[in-house]
Amino acid sequence: MAETPRNDDNGHEGHPFAQMIALGVVAAVVGTAGALLIPWFPTSASGSADKIDTLYDVLLIVSVPIFVLVMTVAIYSVWRFRARPGDTRDGAPIHGNTRLEIIWVTIPFLLVTGLAIYGWVTLNDIEAKQPDELTVNVTGQQFTWHFEYPQQKVTSSDLVLPVDRPVHFKIHTKDVIHSFWVLQFRLKSDAVPGLTTRIRVTPDRIGDYEVVCAELCGIGHATMRNAVHVVSKSEFNSWVAKQTGGGTAGGAPSGKQLFAANGCGACHTLAAAGATGNVGPKLDDLAKMAAKFGKQRHESAKQYVRESIVTPRAFTVPGFPKNVMPTTFGKDLSKQQIDALVHYLLLGGKG
Repeated sequence: MAETPRNDDNGHEGHPFAQMIALGVVAAVVGTAGALLIPWFPTSASGSADKIDTLYDVLLIVSVPIFVLVMTVAIYSVWRFRARPGDTRDGAPIHGNTRLEIIWVTIPFLLVTGLAIYGWVTLNDIEAKQPDELTVNVTGQQFTWHFEYPQQKVTSSDLVLPVDRPVHFKIHTKDVIHSFWVLQFRLKSDAVPGLTTRIRVTPDRIGDYEVVCAELCGIGHATMRNAVHVVSKSEFNSWVAKQTGGGTAGGAPSGKQLFAANGCGACHTLAAAGATGNVGPKLDDLAKMAAKFGKQRHESAKQYVRESIVTPRAFTVPGFPKNVMPTTFGKDLSKQQIDALVHYLLLGGKG
């Protein structure tokens, strides 16, 4: 005997389609209002931030109502047309609706196309070349950033920028993929091995911020943070003058500057340098540690520290992760610079 198709009205009154749409619209309005009231980002510090924030709000206004409406209809349908306990009959047969299918394909297509065009226009405007740009070469490596100012012939571990001057960042990496991100600037760009990526920013708010790596790059990823200082033009010029006139007598490199510039503090603790990294061994008592492990390896303390910098994979202090420390310092630093760094470390940062 054939089963009678199930009647899905479940004793409720009112047209189910109208009920679903009404609930969906109310939920969409509430959801969109809530999304727009959430402070997603900190106070902006660049000229392009407002455009990016507006784009983000537009995306929320378009996407949140659609998501909430669809989910409301889906949840309502599960509840409204649920089968009663013990009811094993098939639901009433339904047929496709060509007009409805065309509508629900066309509307998302138009929305996505419109948003893509709006996003492209915004990005194209942000990336447009500006007059009097300051060029900064950004280099990422595990687990720090380096900033080179080719026009000023300055290299720094801190990113110092003059307010209201356009900046052209050229981003590289020495090892793995990193992601250069200053949240207050809103822009983020990956540092990809073998490629140079570029972004343009005009800082418009004086203050101290932080550049972080937004791409998981290894065990010390969370420590890959460098200071960003947006200063007045006169302060920037004074900083450049100080950097170009820095160094020790006779042009010899400073161990403290080398320690900071090469990101050693991201992984090591050294009180004299204000470093609090905990990925690698603490360096406050490096002289004792070097004497102990150097003796085991038939090396002097100086030879042990030099080997730890140039060929760090040769020996790892017990209790610390292997193959983490970059192996590029032997190529990036001159013999004179390595000697200065070794001397500085053996004195506990007090030299």
